[in-house]
Amino acid sequence: MKAAHRRFAGACSIAVCLVVSGCTTLADLKAPAVKVADHWHATFPHSGRTVDLLSWWSSFNDPSLTALIAAAETENPSLESAAADIEKSRATLASTRAGLFPGLDGSASSTGAGTGGTSRNQVAGAATSSGGLDASWEIDLFGKVRQQSEAAGLRVRKEVADWHEARVSLAAEVADTYVQYRACRQLEKVYAAELASQRATIRAMETAATSGFTSSADLALARAGAASSSSTLTAQGAECEVLIKSLAQLSGGDEPRVRDLLGTGKTAIPSPKDLKLAAVPADALRQRPDINALELEIAASLSEVGAAKADLYPSLSLGGALTIGSSSLTGSSVPWSFGPALSIPLFDGGSRRAGVASAIADYDSAVAAYKTGVFDAVAEVETALVRTDSARRRIGDATTAAKNYRTYFNAIDSNWKAGGASLLDREEARRSAQSAEVSLIEIRRDSVRYWIALYKALGGGWNQNATVPKPLREQSKGNML
Repeated sequence: MKAAHRRFAGACSIAVCLVVSGCTTLADLKAPAVKVADHWHATFPHSGRTVDLLSWWSSFNDPSLTALIAAAETENPSLESAAADIEKSRATLASTRAGLFPGLDGSASSTGAGTGGTSRNQVAGAATSSGGLDASWEIDLFGKVRQQSEAAGLRVRKEVADWHEARVSLAAEVADTYVQYRACRQLEKVYAAELASQRATIRAMETAATSGFTSSADLALARAGAASSSSTLTAQGAECEVLIKSLAQLSGGDEPRVRDLLGTGKTAIPSPKDLKLAAVPADALRQRPDINALELEIAASLSEVGAAKADLYPSLSLGGALTIGSSSLTGSSVPWSFGPALSIPLFDGGSRRAGVASAIADYDSAVAAYKTGVFDAVAEVETALVRTDSARRRIGDATTAAKNYRTYFNAIDSNWKAGGASLLDREEARRSAQSAEVSLIEIRRDSVRYWIALYKALGGGWNQNATVPKPLREQSKGNML
């Protein structure tokens, strides 16, 4: 027994020497020069609840839009995939944490044996049974398993942030497509009205042509204009159908239900109560789930660097076995064993140090991705603000232009009917009026689309009066249900 103690003490001495050597030769990890926010993720968009998300969109006062977003929240596979990623990361966390605790395996067997044959060789049958327990526990001396568990836990939170990002992106995409659809139908009405007017003109000109009051050249010009308008109308109708398909795909694939919602809802382009923005709260950008995820990836990568460094050092484990055996020939026996085991990394061709270098590179990459994400987020918000404000201010001028171009066309049309203007003058005035009306619809559409882009750039809108939600570890699972 004393000899065993001496051998174990000698092994421990070697281990201490290796630890000291490892600490003195391994370069300390230096964090890249970047200022990482202490608490970037101040809130979750809409507190992570579907009800709050729908309440935000209810400011558009369009039940069809709200219903489509609700359907997408329930049926879209991208959210199901994101939720599955969360469960997978939770399983990884549970598996990693299991390494902190002892393991115990059990075994049992029962056999019968004997020899048949002549009386000289025959051996009577015997029954043998045994049962055993094997226990093992690797003591986490240098925190390798603990830091791996921390990394796994941070990645669970990262997946939750990705789930929130998927919700925000999905709601924005549904709303953006819906706005495009409503504008598409309005454009279709403009083209249809113009085509109907042109065809009525052609019918009147054909009657006049039989009496010789209209030249064949004017009639050909009118027919060419109507054919061009018909082609534009057909293309516009096809575009509206494509948008319906997109909405059906986003909201679960039930196209008849989507068509019913679109057919019974409001036909106007939906818009929030006030497109004018006085200011955006400075902390609003902090709730972006993608930035939250990038920050968590930095923390997880840092934990993995620590785990890789801990793998350079010796590991100590305790193991034991107990077996109870019984035989009808030899009787019963209870052999057992217990003791520590020390594993010392002596030579691995640089594999462990390469693992450390790889973990550090992953950390540097995570920091670079974080910086890029922050810069992109700021740029997205500023771009959306500029475009929203510009489109809002252009609506007034576009409205004035459309009104006056239509007045001009009506005057030219009356003059043409009286014989004081040519058909070419009338067609040019008609195209100008139509172009102005199309422009007004497109600007109104774009102003709302830029508002939606701002919603997405801010991670899901904002609310200055919102209460701070519970910490992520307390709410993440409940918010998904």
